[in-house]
Amino acid sequence: MEYDIGHRPSYAQLTLDLEAGESVRAEAGAMVSKAPHIDVTTSAEGGVLKSLSRSLFGGESFFMNTFTASEPGQLQLAPALSGDVQHHRLDDETLYVQSSSFLASDPSVDVDTEFGGAKTFFGGEGLFLLRMSGTGPVFLSSYGAIDEHDVTAGESFVVDTGHIVAFEDSLSFDVRKVGGLKSTLFSGEGLVCEFEGDGRVWTQTRSPDAFLSWLIPKLPSRNTTTSTST
Repeated sequence: MEYDIGHRPSYAQLTLDLEAGESVRAEAGAMVSKAPHIDVTTSAEGGVLKSLSRSLFGGESFFMNTFTASEPGQLQLAPALSGDVQHHRLDDETLYVQSSSFLASDPSVDVDTEFGGAKTFFGGEGLFLLRMSGTGPVFLSSYGAIDEHDVTAGESFVVDTGHIVAFEDSLSFDVRKVGGLKSTLFSGEGLVCEFEGDGRVWTQTRSPDAFLSWLIPKLPSRNTTTSTST
C-alpha cells in the first residue's frame, strides 16, 4: 500500500494506491473518491458491543468502512476537520488516540476503547480512549497541524488536553489544573496532561473545544432568530 498526503497542513487529504486484494479500513464518511473497482463494505467493526463502546465512549462512528481493491486503484480520504494527516506504523505495539483523530488503518490493526480512569474524564477525553494495537499502518488526523514530541525518561511533557492527538502506551500520564483556581478559571487554560516515561506524543496546533468556545457566543440565539423572522 503506497500513500501520499497532500494539501498539508491545513487541508490534508490522504491518497492510497491499493494493489489488487489490498484493503484499508476507514472512519465512516472519510471517503473523498475511489476507483470504480474498489469495493466498499460497511460493518460494526469488532462486533456490536465493541462498536457501541467505541461510538459512545471513544467518539467514533458506530460503523466503519472497509475498502478492498479487486484491481490496482486509488482511494482518497479526508478528515472531517480542516487540519493535517499523519502516518504511523505500528509494530506489535499500542497507540492511544483521542476522540475524532482516527482516520484509517490496515484492517489487521485492532481499534478498540479502553477504560482510562477518572483522569481521562477530567481531561475532557471521556472515560475511554481509542486503543489501536497490532502491526500495520495507521493514519491519524488533527485539527490544525500535527507536531511530534519525544519524551525521554527523567523528564516530563505538559500538553493542554484539547491539543492531544495520540500518545504511545509506554508513557504514563496525569491530568491536573494548569495552575491555581484563578488561573484555571480566568487564564483560558483549563486542564493539562503531564506525560512521563519514554515515548512519543502527537499534538495538534488547534483545539476544537477552543474554537467552539469562540464560535458559540457569536451565533444568533433562538429568540433573536425568531423575533427577526416575525
